[in-house]
Amino acid sequence: MVSLEHSEAAAAGTPRRGRGSRALADRWRALPVLARNLLAAAAALLGIFLLTSVTSPITDLHIASVGYYMLAVAGLQLLIGFSGQISLGHGAFMFIGAYTMALLVLHQPMLPLWLNMAATVVVSCVAGVLVGAATARLHGPYLAGATLALAVGLPSLTVRFPELLGGNNGLSITTRGAPPALSGLITNSQWHAVVVWLTTLIGLVILATISSGRMGRRMRAIRDDEAAAALAGIPVGRTKVIAFVISAGCGGLAGASHTYLLGTATPSSFALTLSLSLLAALVLGGLGSLWGALWGAIALVYFELWGTELAHSLDLSTNVANNVPIVLFGVLLILIVLIWPQGLHGMVRRLGALVRRRG
Repeated sequence: MVSLEHSEAAAAGTPRRGRGSRALADRWRALPVLARNLLAAAAALLGIFLLTSVTSPITDLHIASVGYYMLAVAGLQLLIGFSGQISLGHGAFMFIGAYTMALLVLHQPMLPLWLNMAATVVVSCVAGVLVGAATARLHGPYLAGATLALAVGLPSLTVRFPELLGGNNGLSITTRGAPPALSGLITNSQWHAVVVWLTTLIGLVILATISSGRMGRRMRAIRDDEAAAALAGIPVGRTKVIAFVISAGCGGLAGASHTYLLGTATPSSFALTLSLSLLAALVLGGLGSLWGALWGAIALVYFELWGTELAHSLDLSTNVANNVPIVLFGVLLILIVLIWPQGLHGMVRRLGALVRRRG
């Protein structure tokens, strides 16, 4: 009898808990999109702070690298996954942001960091306007070829203007560590990681808000059927340029974070392989979702790290060792595309749905 009453009480309590969780979910969905995104970003930043408080400086560097790569891939996600414009030159905008940051620090050292970051976004967006307006009528391989030329040609400016851009050696800067008021509470490596992730999360909040609003719906309509979108009254050319500008701003901000974190801006860091790696990370993570940018960035950072460690453990020659991370990343990309065409995020969603059904 006691067990029966206990079972009935448990059965009666289950719907109440279910109603409570559904009510909480309904309240969350009732919040404005921007408020939800800001709360999620604040929780993520707190998680990054707690994580970096127990990790080593080299791990903090890897965590921060995931941050700025995620921002770059998320900007490319908006351009390709949402508006359907194929770009092979996203690394060029990272180059613009990185060198803008380095030049500002070298020639205007008294400017605060946030102002330097804002300036890199403005410069990158101006470049995005020029490139987007010039390529607005291009489609498919023609657009890809034009952006490919940008990725190949832009880093060569460092050789053309060595006095300004440092030539092949690039530019080196010194970045400030944690503020004196936080001395003893946070290390310099942890501070750099938190700053990079704060920058990334601000960019992600903007991207998530745009993608869920009217502009995001316009981009997806153009991606699905450009002619139908034009007949529906959507300004196709202007929307495509806006997508390019936002994507360029994210790339520039990611490049500025790269320079802030590493203290250098070199042309070799922004070669064509970077643009191709960002595109591969986008496909690997999954097209059409900003979450895919996270999985792609993690794979981009850690597979390069694991490949380098594997090459050293096998005592391979330098030429072979340099290509091991690329081979591993390529093999992973092929396997993911064959098994889960929607990328790693599609796999995560499918596994989550399977767990919910069984639960």
